Order: sequence, then structure tokens, then C-alpha cells
Amino acid sequence: MYPHTHPVTRAAYALIRDLAPLLFLAALAWIWLAGARARELATSLARVHCERRGLQFLDETVSLARMGLRWTRQGLRVRRMFRFEFSLEGVGRQTAYILLLGMHLEFIDDGLIREQDAEDDIGQQAPPPGEVDRKVVPFRRRDG
Repeated sequence: MYPHTHPVTRAAYALIRDLAPLLFLAALAWIWLAGARARELATSLARVHCERRGLQFLDETVSLARMGLRWTRQGLRVRRMFRFEFSLEGVGRQTAYILLLGMHLEFIDDGLIREQDAEDDIGQQAPPPGEVDRKVVPFRRRDG
């Protein structure tokens, strides 16, 4: 039995044929709108991050650096990495990254040492002198 012989099958085929382009355009519009929302969110997150850290947010925008898919407990999500530039004291440009999983912030990396990391480094005690001696091999010049 061929699909075009039965009237219901012919009507279903015609409906699918007519709706497929519309569904394709609707999917493209949804992807574009979701991307635009994610970019707006990343821009506002970058602005807030720069304000909190005392940085100058350059160009007032972010750009999409990478995009992929990732499985989560909630299902398949789009993971986007946005790049933005900032300046420490108004001189030079540095690059930072924002990672969004769906519409949730996953991570912001500006490459700078965080205050908590610096406190942890300062708070570490130096090893006892005996341990330092075991780790260092003295260099002696051979005169000869």
C-alpha cells in the first residue's frame, strides 16, 4: 500500500509538507531569541562583575566565543562561553570569560587573583627549616 493512496495519509502528508517550513522557521527564531537572551544576561553579569571587582568594563558588550550541548539532570542544555574585555586601571585590555549553562551562570574567569585566594596564600605557614633543606639541592661550583 502506497502512502498516497489512502485519503487520510494524503491529508497528513500534505499537512506535514506545508507545516515543515513553518516549524523550521519557528525553531530558528527560538534559537536566535534564546541566544539573544543569553547574550543580554552575559552582558549584565559582566557589568556587575566588573563593578564588584573595581574593573572597567570595556566596549560594554560580550561576544560568543564557544557554544555546545551538555547533559544535565534537567536534560540537554546549551552551554555558551562569552568573552569580554576589561581594564584594571584604564590602561591595557585583558580578556575574561563567562560560562552559561542554559540561562544559569556557571563560572566567570577574569584571570585575576581573587581576594580569598590571596588570603589563603598569605595564611599558609612556611614549612619548617628541616623540610626546606631536604627539598633543595645545593649548587656548588667546581673550581678546577
